[in-house]
Amino acid sequence: MVLTASLCQPLVRSGFHCLDNNHLPLPNAKHSISVQSNMSDKALISLSNGVKMPQIGLGTWLSKPNEVKNAVTHALKSGYRHIDCAKVYGNQGEVADGIEASGVNREEIFITSKLWNTWHHPSKVAEGLEDTLKELKTDYLDLYLIHFPVSFAWPESAKAADSELLFPLAEDGVHVKLDLQTSIVDTWKEMIKLLDTGKVKAIGVSNFEIEHLEALNKATGVAPTVNQIERHPLCIQADLVKYCNSKNIHVTAYSPLGNNLVGETKIVDYPEVKEVAAKLSKLSGETVDPAQVLIAWGAVGGISVIPKSVTPTRIDSNFKQVKLSDEDFNKITELGKNKTVRYNVPVTYEPKWNVNVFNTEAEKSCAHGIVLGV
Repeated sequence: MVLTASLCQPLVRSGFHCLDNNHLPLPNAKHSISVQSNMSDKALISLSNGVKMPQIGLGTWLSKPNEVKNAVTHALKSGYRHIDCAKVYGNQGEVADGIEASGVNREEIFITSKLWNTWHHPSKVAEGLEDTLKELKTDYLDLYLIHFPVSFAWPESAKAADSELLFPLAEDGVHVKLDLQTSIVDTWKEMIKLLDTGKVKAIGVSNFEIEHLEALNKATGVAPTVNQIERHPLCIQADLVKYCNSKNIHVTAYSPLGNNLVGETKIVDYPEVKEVAAKLSKLSGETVDPAQVLIAWGAVGGISVIPKSVTPTRIDSNFKQVKLSDEDFNKITELGKNKTVRYNVPVTYEPKWNVNVFNTEAEKSCAHGIVLGV
């Protein structure tokens, strides 16, 4: 099934302009590039199947309960048209309420959600989609992603609590119970079938490494339209971005500002980031904050970014266009050349995932790898 650009005409009519992902410069951590941030509050990314996606969106991960509704409402009223969601965030109902309260038509909004690990078995994929559609009170998703290349075992209890459904425990009570029989290829084949239902306009993945993407392509010949990955100046992932670009897989950056889950200094507090913000403030005569600098850095090369905030003023400032010079871009890029910090490492969660997803030092002692299926 080929989805045409006409499906996204409401977005085009709203005045957004399109960026062709096939002809965008690629960020490279190893050398300077002659490019400014092309992130704009009116920019649309053209995915490989013709679907148009706003380049900047509102992330909803790590948002506290009872805060998301107002954040979504404010964001949409302020011009956002891309909302990033997931089953595991536990707030899709609030997102739906926020959309309804905004008064913005559903057809004008690009909604991304993600299939959680417990629904990876082929018999559960369509069920996972239906559950998310119900929570979001919508008939379709613009983009549906496999959240992680990891399958969890379905709970044995027919009336499992939400916590057990999302994170079924192994017998040791410490680790998540994995489903080592279901491969990422098994799940991906079912995702492909969802396109024929009309309930998703595009499908993709999240947190997939090159090896994982290669497995999908080898087994099915169908590449994801999007790979949503952790990406910020301390986690540049140049090789993965380059690979995705070569395969026409669009990259979306989550946690573009980093986060403080591991006790590291916040990237917005790095002197180099503050210096660029101060410089741009002086040149423009308007206040430019460090978060805007990081979002602009993340958007270079046409990468989409989904910063999270529930604060109205921050939501607004994150949406403003900031352009970086080559010098500014390279100065921020230097932060990640000698230091890599990945905030999202599943083996450090509670309960722990005993599976090596990203091959970080912390994961090398894990008992299991990704079940590829090829």
